[in-house]
Order: sequence, then C-alpha cells, then structure tokens
Amino acid sequence: MNEIETALQRARDTKALEFGEGAMERLPKMLEALFPGKKVVIVADDNTYNAAGRKVCGILDAAGTQMEDSFIFKDPDLYAEWSYLQLLEAYLKERDAVPVAVGSGVINDLTKLASHHLGRRYVIVGTAASMDGYTAYGASITYEGNKQTFDCPAPLGVVFDPAVAAKAPAGMSASGYADLLAKVPAGADWIISDAVGSEAIDDFAFNLVQKNLRKALSDPAAVADGDVEATGMLADGLIMSGFAMQAISSSRPASGTDHQFSHFWDMEGLCYNGRHVSHGFKVGIGTMVSTACLEFLISKDLTKLDIDACVAAWPTWEAQEAYIRKIFEGKPGHLARGLAESRAKYCGPEEIRCQLNAIVAVWPELRERIREQIIPFDDVKEMLRLVGAPSRPEEIGVSKARLRDTFKCIPFMRNRYTGIDLIYRAGLLDEVTEHIFGRGGRFEVE
Repeated sequence: MNEIETALQRARDTKALEFGEGAMERLPKMLEALFPGKKVVIVADDNTYNAAGRKVCGILDAAGTQMEDSFIFKDPDLYAEWSYLQLLEAYLKERDAVPVAVGSGVINDLTKLASHHLGRRYVIVGTAASMDGYTAYGASITYEGNKQTFDCPAPLGVVFDPAVAAKAPAGMSASGYADLLAKVPAGADWIISDAVGSEAIDDFAFNLVQKNLRKALSDPAAVADGDVEATGMLADGLIMSGFAMQAISSSRPASGTDHQFSHFWDMEGLCYNGRHVSHGFKVGIGTMVSTACLEFLISKDLTKLDIDACVAAWPTWEAQEAYIRKIFEGKPGHLARGLAESRAKYCGPEEIRCQLNAIVAVWPELRERIREQIIPFDDVKEMLRLVGAPSRPEEIGVSKARLRDTFKCIPFMRNRYTGIDLIYRAGLLDEVTEHIFGRGGRFEVE
C-alpha cells in the first residue's frame, strides 16, 4: 500500500485522489465511481476556468458526463466571503448536480461550504499549490467582516495536476510553500505539547506531515521558477497535511504558533496594496516569529528553571482576564475570542507546576529534539525570499511595531498548547519579546 492509499484509508472525508500529470483525464471515472449517474456542475472563476475549467469541461463532455451550465464568478476581486457563498448556494440549490470546483483556496472554500449547506458532497480539481485546504475539512469564510472557519467535510474526491499548478499566477506557489514551511515549527509545537501532557502526538498524522517535509521544501527557487517536479513535491506535502488533519479531525498536525498570526490578521482584514494578504504569506511571517521563539527556548537551560517562582508568579484567572482585556482593548472580536480560548486553556498553579516539572525532567532530550526539528531562522528567511514569499513583515503591510503588538496577543488566541505557552508559563515572555523585538533582535523595533 503506497502513501496515498494509506492516507485515504485513514481520511475521514476524502475517498479518492488522482495526482500527477494528466490527472484531469481520470476525472470522469472518479465521478462515475463516487456519484454514479449524477449530473455535475463546474464551479470556477474566470482565471481558473481559463487555466483548467475549459479543459475539464471538454474531458467530461468527451466522456459523456452530463453537465449543467458552469457557474463562473466574474468579480476580479473575488474572495471567500459570505455574499459570494450565497450566490453560489442559490445557483446550486436550483440544480440537482454534483459540484466540481476548479480552482484553489477561494473556489474550494466557497464550494466546500455551499455543498455542505445543501447536504451534498463535491470534488475539487486543484489549479495551484497554494494551500493545504484541498484535503482539509472546514472552510475559511469572511462573515460579517470576520474571517471564520466553518466546519464542513473535505471533498469526496481530489484531482491535482502539478503541470497545471506550475503555471499558476506568481505568488500562489509561494503562498503554498510558506504554508508548508510552517509545518516545521508546528511540529516542534506539537512535540512540546506532547511533552507537557497537553496533547499527545498521533504518530500517523505527525509522520504523514513530517516524513517528506524537508524534501518538499528543498528547492524554493525551483518552485518559484514553475518547475513541475518541485511544484508536485510541494503539492504532495500540502495534500498530505490535509489528510493528516482529516485523520485526527484536528488542524494540530499543520498549525501551531505560526498560524495564530494569520488568524489574528484575518480578523483585522489585513490588506496590502489594496488586496487581501494570502493565508500563506501571513503564516510565513508567523513562521519566522515562531522559529525565533523556538530558537530562544532551546538557548535556555530549563533544567535550572525556578519552578516555585514560576508558580508563584502565575496569575489567577481574574488577573489574566484583566490583562487580556487590556491588550485587546478596542478589538471586540479579538477580545471575545481571546477570552474564550484562554479560559479553555487556563489551568491553576498546581497544573502549571506539573507541566514545568515534566519539561525539566526531559529538557536535555527535548531540547535536542526541538533543535533537530526546526530550521534555523536565517535559513527560513532565505527560503521564503527564494520562493518569492514575503520575508519581512513590511512586505505584507505590517510594521515591526505592529508585529510586536500582535505577538503580545498570540498566547491568548487559541486553546492549543504551543512553544509560546511554555515560554509564558516559564516566566520568559517579557524576555523573549525583548529578544525578538529589542535592540539587535530579529525584528528590532526602532
């Protein structure tokens, strides 16, 4: 059994994957196996229809597949927003047909949630190696001004041709590369969470993401140049990440501290040069900060940690709530999320003692495992530059001062134990903030 077959066997939602050059030619057989005798309707935008949708229609027509008229978004500023979802949902509701999404993140998310609302399953034909959402459950949609993740199944079938993805517009593969690069520090975050007893590592899901990760990230310049083989390895890594999330019904295998920056800026509607900043580009900056935190952490000899002092300094929930209200002042949406997530993650002083004792007991081995897991900060920065992704926060419209302000909120953004939680509970948050943003720091604020 190969890796794809094993991943499909463990996947919660997806039952078929056609991957490789010429994969679109095998779409009719997939549809007949998954949806025998059903009509289909292509969902695309102008760009993705020209890139692959027209060819998909030709392949389906030649195979005798019955089709409804395609639904093609015409708005050049299309993004995953509720009003566009409603347009698609209304169109699909009037047609008894299987949606076949042709596109990447936006088209996939809109079709995923619209299909779920109508009680249907769908198939995605990917056109860019731009994110790990092809095989992930949940859809990220902006609703009432806030980017939110709505629970819904991953596609029943996935078709991906790296030769098509290699021709995607500049920046799309770079965004996917940055998203995949985040799996490196996210893996370290999971290792730390496992060590404190917060969330045990699932070996299958962890290895599915990490096994070929370095290989998939090995040639960022080739990805930027549109090399089909390099794009294929990138896409494979992203697809396997989605399968890992399906396998354990959690984004833990693919998301750590790095992704919290993207979630924070999503809620702010971060735009740069008049356009929404891609998920991968936001995550890429978060990956750099997360890496800096992990490097700081392994520079410390935590076997000498004064646990009594850490426990004594640990705030009551009332004190922590007051602090959260202060740092999220003026951001009601962020505040509501910060309070809910932090309350769920909060624990008392004796649990803090147990967690820190667990870390101290295994720190020499744990430190080496983290060191082996992460990629050095300077290398991460260079990899992002070579692939054509932002390697400075200013390149996504975030000043270093704004990045520092965001960083102060990150420990309170999600009920998930990561490296930043260990830093916070070990009483090192102020020190790491100065280390990263102070004089001589990775993101020195002048």
